[in-house]
Amino acid sequence: MAGVVVEKTGTRRSLAWLVGSWALTRVVLLLFVFKVYVFPGPDVTSDVSVIYQGWYEVLRTGTFPLDDVTWQYPPAAALPILSPALVFWLDYTSAFFVLCFAADLVVLLLLLYAGLRPGRTLRGAWVWVVGVPLLGPTVYARYDVMVTGVAVAALLAGARYPRVMGALTAFGAMLKVWPVLLLVAARRRGSWVWAALTAGALAALFALAMPGAFAFLTFQRDRGTEVESLGALVFHVARQYGWDGEVLLNYGSVEFLGPYVDVVSTAALVLSGLAFGWLLVWRLRARSFHVHTLADGAFVAVLMFVTTSRVISPQYMVWLVGLGAVCLCFRESRMRLPVALVLLASFVTVLEFPVWFSHVVASDGLGVTLLFLRNGLLVLATLLAARELWRSTVPRPTPVPVQAQATRAKETSLPS
Repeated sequence: MAGVVVEKTGTRRSLAWLVGSWALTRVVLLLFVFKVYVFPGPDVTSDVSVIYQGWYEVLRTGTFPLDDVTWQYPPAAALPILSPALVFWLDYTSAFFVLCFAADLVVLLLLLYAGLRPGRTLRGAWVWVVGVPLLGPTVYARYDVMVTGVAVAALLAGARYPRVMGALTAFGAMLKVWPVLLLVAARRRGSWVWAALTAGALAALFALAMPGAFAFLTFQRDRGTEVESLGALVFHVARQYGWDGEVLLNYGSVEFLGPYVDVVSTAALVLSGLAFGWLLVWRLRARSFHVHTLADGAFVAVLMFVTTSRVISPQYMVWLVGLGAVCLCFRESRMRLPVALVLLASFVTVLEFPVWFSHVVASDGLGVTLLFLRNGLLVLATLLAARELWRSTVPRPTPVPVQAQATRAKETSLPS
C-alpha cells in the first residue's frame, strides 16, 4: 500500500513539473510571436501576416490561389488557413497564433492520456514539451503543428480504433501529404479501407466545391533544391570553389538556382525512392509486430523522407518531434536514441533558422557548419532508427548448429 501511495505521489509530482514546463515555455513562445520580445534573425511571423492572410482572402471567395506558385498544399490545407475566422474577435495573425497554441495543447493532452495508461510512460509527453520550444517561434507561425496534432491522434488511435486511425490519417494527408506515411506499419484492414474512403470523399468534395484543388501537384513538381536540405550541402561547398549559381527566393523558399541543381534535385528524388524501397522490403519481411511498431514505423518513414527531401524547412522538425513523442509513450520502443538526436537537431535548426540564417544563405563557415551538423544528425538518426526498426521486427536467420554443419559437410564429401 505504501508503495502505491509513493508511486501516485511521484506521478503527480512528475505531472506538475511537466505541465508547468509546458506552460512556461509556451508563454515564452507566445511572447515571441506577439513580438513582446523580438526573436533574433528574420521575422518568422511574416508568413502568417502576408502569405497566409493573402491566401485567406482568396480562399474565402470559394477558389484556391491558382495564380500563386507558393500554394503547394493539398486541398484540405484551406481549412487551417481559413480557421482564424473562428476566432472572429481577433485579427487574423493573432487568431492564427492562438489556434496553433491550442493545437499544441491538444497534442500535450493526447500524449498525457496515452502516457498515463498502464504499461506506458510520460517520456513521450516530455519529448513534446522540450522539443517544440527548441524550434523557436516558427512552430506557431506555420500550420504544421495542427497537422502534427492530427497525426499524433491517428497513431494513438491505431492500436484500438483502426478505422479512426485510417480516417484521421487520410484527413492529415489531405492537409499536408506526409501523414500518409503513418500507414506504413498498419496491419489492420480497417485502417487502409477507411483511409481510402476518407481520402476519396474529401478529394471529391474539394474538387467539386472549389476550382484548382489539385493545382499544387504542378507547383511541387517544379521546386528546386532548398538551401537547408541535404543536397544543398553540395552547393554550399561548391560555392567555396567558384560555383557560379545563385541563391534566390523561388517557389516560396530560398533555393539554389544554377548549374547542376537539377542533377542534385533528381538525386534527392532517387534517395527518397530508395527509402521507399527499403520501407517496402521491411514491410514484406517484418514478422514481429509489437504495440509500439506502428509508431516506430511511422517515425522511421517520415524521418527518411524528411532527410532525403529537396526541402527541409524548419517546421518539418515539428512532425518528427510529434511522432518521436508518440514512440516514447511506449516503454518498449527502441527509438530513444534517434528521438534524442532529433531533439538535438531541432536545437541546431533554430540556430540555422532564423538566428543565423544570413550565414546559411551566404554559405560562410558558420552557416555551412550548422547545416552539416543538423543534416548529419538527421542522417544518423535515420540510419539508427531504421536499424532498430529492422532488428525489432525482422527475425534473424536461425543459425545451423556446428555439429549439423560438420555432418552435412561430411555427407557432401562422400563419393556418390
